[in-house]
Amino acid sequence: PPPKRRGEKNITLVRRIPETAMKIFKSNRPSTWIAMAMISTTLLARRCIGRPASAFVCHANPSLQCWHTNSHGVATAAIWRNSYKHPLARKNAFLSTYKYGIIHAKFFEASQTAVGMSTTAATASTESSAQDSTLVGIDWVRSSVVSVLNEIFDPAEIAEGAAIAKLDGKKNKKQKKKKKHDDDAAEDEPKEPQMSEDEREAMIQAAIAAAKPFSTVDAMVTPATKPEFGDYQCNAAMSLAKSAGLNPRECAQKIVDGLRPLIGDIMEEPEIAGPGFINLKFKEDYLSRALKTMADDAGGRLAVPQTSYKKKIVVDFSSPNIAKEMHVGHLRSTIIGDTLSNLLSFAGHDVLRLNHVGDWGTQFGMLVEHLRDEFPQALNKETSKNVDLGDLVTLYKAAKKRFDVDDDFKMRSREGVVKLQAGDAEALAAWESLCAASRVEYQKIYDLLSIEGLIERGESFYNPYLNGIIEDLESKGLAVESEGATAVFLEGYTNRDGSPLPMLVRKSDGGFNYATTDLAAIRHRVEMDRSEGGEKADRVLYVTDAGQSQHFDMVFAAAKMAGLVPESVSLEHVPFGLVQGEDGKKFATRSGDTVKLKDLLDEAVRIAGEDIKSRMENPDEELSDALADVAKTVGIGAVKYADLSMNRESNYKFSYGRMLSLNGNTAPYMLYAYARICGIVRKATDQVDTENVVWPDARDIIISHDSEKQLIRNLVKLPDILSEVESDLYPNRLCDYLFETSQKFNQFYENCSVNNAETPELKASRLSLCTVSAATIKLLMNLLGIPVVEKL
Repeated sequence: PPPKRRGEKNITLVRRIPETAMKIFKSNRPSTWIAMAMISTTLLARRCIGRPASAFVCHANPSLQCWHTNSHGVATAAIWRNSYKHPLARKNAFLSTYKYGIIHAKFFEASQTAVGMSTTAATASTESSAQDSTLVGIDWVRSSVVSVLNEIFDPAEIAEGAAIAKLDGKKNKKQKKKKKHDDDAAEDEPKEPQMSEDEREAMIQAAIAAAKPFSTVDAMVTPATKPEFGDYQCNAAMSLAKSAGLNPRECAQKIVDGLRPLIGDIMEEPEIAGPGFINLKFKEDYLSRALKTMADDAGGRLAVPQTSYKKKIVVDFSSPNIAKEMHVGHLRSTIIGDTLSNLLSFAGHDVLRLNHVGDWGTQFGMLVEHLRDEFPQALNKETSKNVDLGDLVTLYKAAKKRFDVDDDFKMRSREGVVKLQAGDAEALAAWESLCAASRVEYQKIYDLLSIEGLIERGESFYNPYLNGIIEDLESKGLAVESEGATAVFLEGYTNRDGSPLPMLVRKSDGGFNYATTDLAAIRHRVEMDRSEGGEKADRVLYVTDAGQSQHFDMVFAAAKMAGLVPESVSLEHVPFGLVQGEDGKKFATRSGDTVKLKDLLDEAVRIAGEDIKSRMENPDEELSDALADVAKTVGIGAVKYADLSMNRESNYKFSYGRMLSLNGNTAPYMLYAYARICGIVRKATDQVDTENVVWPDARDIIISHDSEKQLIRNLVKLPDILSEVESDLYPNRLCDYLFETSQKFNQFYENCSVNNAETPELKASRLSLCTVSAATIKLLMNLLGIPVVEKL
């Protein structure tokens, strides 16, 4: 119970509520939730109201929410304000206590297992105090708008107004419809049942009960559609006005009045345009300060803040098959997965890169028996390490040919699978030989692509968990027998004839399917505690081709039904399209065979090298080691960039000529743009003969031309682009931003001389602008997995 007297003890209790609440949620005890809710409600409602507002702000976590539950079990939210004076805090405290009775404490965005709000979504006063060391962007604007919405509007009243407007709208439509029919026709039609006042009131009260605090979605802040409109646009007034009983411009004015003190140091006076759009534009003074801040950190993060919501994220990508060569189909998964891992790590998350290799299944019985005949040394653990299996693809084809024509070999192969799964020593030794030989070949590709930190965790890793998955599915009534096999039938998934589509989890012979392994992987990645060897991930990304979308949809749905996925965890399939030839057909060799990935990459490097030779004084001369490295950077970078610059869900046509072009949004163009800026700085600072550029110290920024201003406006939005890709997982937006940055730099350089600037101060300012432009290109190219070169 709360203390009877106000004083320091009260404040201590308030301070401890968020910390205690987090422990309670981890304990997963509903009875404790209720007890905690009663303490927090009573304490905050009775003790904080009447005390100085500063005490509440300083000692109570402003992101703590009280969630109440009505008789139908609908969880609804009532946000606690930073000020005891706000009527909503008082109203919802007593509404929760008297109307619904049962309350439990929960944190805002608990679905993301976050304690409180991130520093980029915290109060505006906290934001502005940190603005000198890091950049602000669209997330800061959204959080500022959310703060204002929650301050000036009551979510319950807005929900009530929206419900009334919706009900009245239906009523008006019925009346208009009725007027269009004559009396005789209307008599023949069946009359629709009329809603009683009690039913109407019940629906309105249900809407009020379901009201939640305004979130960033309600803020409706987007990048401005045109530069002349500013930097951002807020459309919240358009959606709130009717529910609030205001016209859109009146609603917009209230939002602007609330925003003005929060964003005044950074934004120009907000402009209300048209029916109620709010245009927001960075102040020129802020642009100068922000660019200087980026220049101060040009060798680091460019003042981009790290996330305050640090998550454990698993990225599952590449995933080749043992004893098979990596082909162009693995290229997209490897490149996209690596880029997303780089970006998420840069954001500050704990990223685990997993290579879910295909190292288990029926084909290994065939391969093991073929080794028994052709390479018997591979079946002995002591001698298997010394066996050279040669070309694994040739080995696989030979084993497959025997399997198709030799019935005795086919029978032995099937028995070999059983032996392998049972842990037979010889079968395991042969299997390990195959895996080891495959890893050697994969690593050559990974080295060429500069893929690092990728941890192999193949299908075999999850074998110990497969039976447990089946038992859980059966005990919960999800897995049933179907034609001798075990399957899960999910609502909404059917075959072409309309019959239910089964998701097989166990074959009729007792073997397991891909779905079973993926379910076991989900359990290990998100449900199992780290003390048990699990990952306890908050987010899991699966980077595979779009053809597997239905498979993952079904696996994710089954995992959630089986209780394998906590509510706070996000499972996301990151699909990508096919790589096609220039004719739009399957990308293949002239003979129709699948293109080997190593051959594809080697050819890109060769073409880049030939292009460099053609620019040399003696084209017949061999490339030096330094130029050979440049050719590799350009060739491999071109392949990566061509893939990443496309919307990943689209098919794209593979063309060496297009990807290696110095024109357009390509890697060679971006590498040239970086090298060009290096040359500009060299010339302006007398570093013509130096091997590596020494970047000048940051100086105060002077904006003297519109092209300077437009370049800076683009550069300071770097956090917005990174945040967008972190959320939506489309790397092509990084490439689009890179190309736009290079274009705006060109416009700046055409209009503003660096070396011959009018004053020394202006020259220093423009050199800082060059430094930040180059650093931005370098940072994003590195996130894409492409190193830059200072001379090209």
